[in-house]
Amino acid sequence: MQIDLYGGFGEKGRTSVGLGDAHTRILLDVGIKVGAMGRDYYPVIEDAAIKDLDAVFISHAHEDHIGGLSWLLSRGFRGLIFMTRETLGEAAEMLAQYADPSHVRDFPIHPDQIKLFSPGETMHVGQFKIMTGRSGHVVGGAWFHIDNGHGQVVYCADVTPGSSVFVMDPVPRCDLVLLDTSYADDAISGLQRRMQIENWLAAHPSGCLLPVPASGKPLEIMAILPGRFAIHQTMREAIATQILAEDAFAPATRDLLRQRLATAVDWSDGSPFPDCPLLTVDGMGSAGPSVDAIRRASAQGLPILLTGHIPDHTPARRCFDEERATWIRLPTHPTRDENVAIWTGAGRPAALGHSCSQSGLRDLQAFLPKLDVNAVTGDHLAI
Repeated sequence: MQIDLYGGFGEKGRTSVGLGDAHTRILLDVGIKVGAMGRDYYPVIEDAAIKDLDAVFISHAHEDHIGGLSWLLSRGFRGLIFMTRETLGEAAEMLAQYADPSHVRDFPIHPDQIKLFSPGETMHVGQFKIMTGRSGHVVGGAWFHIDNGHGQVVYCADVTPGSSVFVMDPVPRCDLVLLDTSYADDAISGLQRRMQIENWLAAHPSGCLLPVPASGKPLEIMAILPGRFAIHQTMREAIATQILAEDAFAPATRDLLRQRLATAVDWSDGSPFPDCPLLTVDGMGSAGPSVDAIRRASAQGLPILLTGHIPDHTPARRCFDEERATWIRLPTHPTRDENVAIWTGAGRPAALGHSCSQSGLRDLQAFLPKLDVNAVTGDHLAI
């Protein structure tokens, strides 16, 4: 089986992996790289390889995993698109924010191309058997286990083993595991980070801004907010829809989130900031209501808390660099010890890490001795 690293290796963003043999070729995710421009915004897969693809599997609807889907269609992809119902429900909004508008307009997803699945289901494309499981990262998020009869690969995509909200299924044994190494060798647990965020919120009782992605993290944040809070009014329906996915949540979590959402205050663009924590989309300030909210909060001196990845050349990064925002990572990816546990459970196979710099991978290799720290976007491997 050939493994094509089209994006996300030695870098953060545009996550995309190709798998193929003499009979079948599939693509796992097709993300974009926030902060990049031109061709570097998209995965490095060439047009000829795009046209040869039988199918693309989308793990979830965050921009670094789905943002290049309209671009892929514009380059000649006509195969099947596998995703969960929740991912499909969020795809249009994410593409509207991050895809080229002409690609969205001129190359719509044809309904016949969409094949829905639920995490836990097994699918077949040509010679490939694709098993799936819950990622613990977002509602409807999935990891993939691919078997062509000669080799077995696990692509974790984005996973969150330590989520206090979502459930992650253990990944099976394999010959190669592609780990979510977004946090390199960071060993600080989710519990410790949640306590840090709770302390920061307690220190800013008069109001603050928390930019977040559209899915996943808003629910993680809602679960730890100490009391009254506000959300951008466009978030309510999306959050309510996510809460409907019963199988995605840890026990009793759905009831807590329903209660929190019912008491949340709706906030709209241009309104005075509330005297409580305010959640807006997105986490980097590159799209959605956060673009104006971050600008206004920064100008007015309203405390801003960033809890996720803040790429270069984004409003969130500028605020952080100018000390107008605080950053406390709320883990929505594996910590060091969690990645070691995933690798051990998979049988200690050969490993690659995505969504991480090479220097970060070298730091992590001390704990994952079979981690390849030299593989980068554009490389082609075989098992």
